[in-house]
Amino acid sequence: MSSKILVVRLSSLGDVVLTGPVYKSLKAHWPDARVSVLVKPAFAPVLAGHPGVDEVIAYRGLRDALARVRAGGFTHLLDLHGNLRSRLLAALSGVPERASYRKDALARRLFVAFGRPSPSLQRHTVDRYLEALAAWGVPPAEAALSPADWGRLPGGAVPAGPGGARRVLVLQTSFLGDSLLTLPLLRRLKESLPGARVSVLTLPKNAEVFRGSRWADEVILDDKRGRHAGLGGLRRIAAELRERGFDLAVIPHRSLRSALVARLAGIPRRVGFASSAGRFLLTDAVPFAWLTHDLERNLALARPLGGAAAPASGEARYVVPPPVSAGLAAKLAAAGAGPADRLAGVHPGAAWATKRWLPERYAELCRRLKASGLVPVLVGGPGDAALGAEIARASGAADLVGKTDLLELKELMGRLSLFVTNDSGPMHLAAAAGVPVVAIFGATTRELGFFPYGAGHQVVEAELACRPCGLHGARACPEGHFLCMRLLTTDRVEAACRAALAGRGAAA
Repeated sequence: MSSKILVVRLSSLGDVVLTGPVYKSLKAHWPDARVSVLVKPAFAPVLAGHPGVDEVIAYRGLRDALARVRAGGFTHLLDLHGNLRSRLLAALSGVPERASYRKDALARRLFVAFGRPSPSLQRHTVDRYLEALAAWGVPPAEAALSPADWGRLPGGAVPAGPGGARRVLVLQTSFLGDSLLTLPLLRRLKESLPGARVSVLTLPKNAEVFRGSRWADEVILDDKRGRHAGLGGLRRIAAELRERGFDLAVIPHRSLRSALVARLAGIPRRVGFASSAGRFLLTDAVPFAWLTHDLERNLALARPLGGAAAPASGEARYVVPPPVSAGLAAKLAAAGAGPADRLAGVHPGAAWATKRWLPERYAELCRRLKASGLVPVLVGGPGDAALGAEIARASGAADLVGKTDLLELKELMGRLSLFVTNDSGPMHLAAAAGVPVVAIFGATTRELGFFPYGAGHQVVEAELACRPCGLHGARACPEGHFLCMRLLTTDRVEAACRAALAGRGAAA
């Protein structure tokens, strides 16, 4: 007789999403088992269509749940909630085989109230979920979360084919890095919607990202600080888009404005993330998984359109650097970098101060790179010109900070053997172009999903309880000590550079 397994998780959306690897492990161990999940009604659509889930039961009170569980003939019950209600349900269920995960609630309370650390708090919730399966001898199949797992979408929307979409608008009006990480989505849309014309709405400063892509047929500028500013500007850009007659909008940008623009433009089908501030304006809402890379999260938006959400071979390479122009060659020569030199790009700036490694350590690193036979080339925007000049004076590095546009930066990637950077947009450009990247993370962490994508890159970071201190960093360290960057020595970053150059994939 095959097993009938009930998994109980009566909590928030994030907690439910994190249960995904459990179902994969159960199915891998017991392929013929029937797996049911008891969740709150609001989150039942999230699990519908998951490849490891056969039935989703909406929790409508303890009495109703007990009646359904007792009538269900379950052989196993896995409690992934771990509170009084779920323990009572398990005890009264009559299910013979029961297991529960350790919530470590006391350790959490002691840490919050008194700052007392505990080794149990260092483990991720997914690992604790999988550990609960050991009581039944079930090994973890995998701990990774994949947007490809979520087959049916919140609100009851069912993944469907392209539906005849011929004029597609992708709305991405966020930062440079976000724009770069949208390119693989454009490629997937072109594959999923053969013959469709794909247009991109983006900021003027990021237009070159898409103009140089063979997957974007048209680039439309959203001048949010100029003619499209304010309520009047929003109506203006919506009217301009309405005239183009788009029949599908794909919205990786999770802002209310992006969803509202698509709605006001009269685009009948609007696909975006369930975590978007404009969720209520979407026709298809795709779950947003924090513990996956942003590139893979974006690919999940192609799922309702018939596209594969999982990354394919070669997904990490999606930028082809053009040949070095005469203009960039002249700038390199003027800065002291010749055509035969082996170059290492160094990007010491970032939009937020807490994402910037210390200038004096960048200078020391540049001196060490020169001693190893590389020519360090400093890059960055005009706002970082003073920072670049300071590091160049202290190290003798070639200084191109504030002297290249986005196209020239893309050209430069074709010349680089290494790229050292803070968490920034140019980090994603280098990784997408196949340059080995050493990324220095301070205020932000890998778990937010914006680390350099692909094999062989290095992330250097300090393990601190106060990280991350925000989604994008801050103007100053909230704790006042800035240990997330001060603890990262030049020796550690230099070692990561050697590892990246040698092609090793372990993080520093």
